[in-house]
Amino acid sequence: MASAQFAVFLVAAALVTIVVAAMFLPGVARVFLIAQTAHWSLSYIARPVVLLWVQPIPSYGDNVPDPRLYEYGYDGGIAAVLQPVIFGLWVYAALIIGYVLCVRLRPRETMPRVAPFAGEPIFTQTLFLLYGVGTLGRLAAYATGTTDKAGELESPNPLINLVTILATLGAVGLIVFYRNESGRTTALVVGALTCGELVWTATVQSKTPIMGAALAIAVRFAMTGWTRVKVVGVLSITGLAIGGFGRLQSLKTDAAAKAEAAQVDAQYPTVVHPFLSMLRRFDLLEAATDSWFAGPSSWLTPSQVAQHAVQSLIPTQLLGAEKFRSGAAWAEQVRGRSVDMSTVEVSLAEGNINEGYVLGGYIGVAVGVTITFVLLLIWIRALYSRYLAMAILGLSVIEVPVLFERGILGTVEMLGKYLQAVVLAWLAYLFVGEFRRRMEQLQGAPIPSGKTRTAQWV
Repeated sequence: MASAQFAVFLVAAALVTIVVAAMFLPGVARVFLIAQTAHWSLSYIARPVVLLWVQPIPSYGDNVPDPRLYEYGYDGGIAAVLQPVIFGLWVYAALIIGYVLCVRLRPRETMPRVAPFAGEPIFTQTLFLLYGVGTLGRLAAYATGTTDKAGELESPNPLINLVTILATLGAVGLIVFYRNESGRTTALVVGALTCGELVWTATVQSKTPIMGAALAIAVRFAMTGWTRVKVVGVLSITGLAIGGFGRLQSLKTDAAAKAEAAQVDAQYPTVVHPFLSMLRRFDLLEAATDSWFAGPSSWLTPSQVAQHAVQSLIPTQLLGAEKFRSGAAWAEQVRGRSVDMSTVEVSLAEGNINEGYVLGGYIGVAVGVTITFVLLLIWIRALYSRYLAMAILGLSVIEVPVLFERGILGTVEMLGKYLQAVVLAWLAYLFVGEFRRRMEQLQGAPIPSGKTRTAQWV
């Protein structure tokens, strides 16, 4: 078996190949592929490198060292668990290269250069309305202690959780689609929204809000055109997300907790300390370890996967039964085979490669990354769609990292969850459009052509 260093090298080579191929793609496709490689690099490169360098001893409160890899031996263990990852990333790289060749060799596509909803007045005001209502939901969740924390099996209050999703859609949507002739106003709006997501990140103890905001900024710049200042801005926001996340988390802990955390971190070199908070949240290496110990084709059958996927799209009220939760099932049925999870209830991110491996071995891995690739193409189209539902779902993929750290089942669960938010967004869009028409009629002003159109639903 190849050494862990060589396995990490193969992972890095695959990710570099994806980045190089992405540079030949225009617009948001390039941004998203680079974001994917950055996300996977933290899990499949940064974490293995830290483990091989430091050889940390597993301890309570530190999930960077995996007890299974420690007992097996970091070199042999990491080399083993990365084998499906290497295969999956190179299959994905091949798909991206094929897509690049198709884009470069075929005639220019008819995709609009400007997204139809970019700067559209009704849609912009709808996003402000969604963000306002969602922010009230966030405040209510914080005041009642029902904020939806990362890793929880279910929301303490599903209704409030649905309302808080509207703030997510509003923030990401405004960052991507807000347009104003004043550059200062635009910068203030985008900056305020980003700071709000950073605060919410610390509140719910999840990296998702701020990482979604950073990706949304990159998507915005990909739509409007890159400049040197914009590149520096995205890198600065990313640095703020990495450094600010841990800093805000530390403000919420007392002196005893800080002392305990310092004792846990003491076995790591000082240069690693600023990144430990983020490394502990990019945990796909743990999921890869879960899948390797569980073995190929050891989880669900294809028919069970199809059944759970269909049920995830049906509202619970209509289904009449509790839905399958892939994150919780992974913790219990997959990780539970190699780790005692009898006293732990948590929802885990499994990742497309790791899920595919336990569903169908290396064939399952190939199917999983292919589905991720297809969803990527659909997402690119969705952001430029003239249909409201597709545009909203495109925004949800920016915020929820399903194409980064979830498999087939987790992606379908997200789709079912956000379909309810799409309906609310559509109703809000109709309300704003009707309100604008009535106000303009009362003022006796003519309705500008094309300015108050009603978006097509599907």
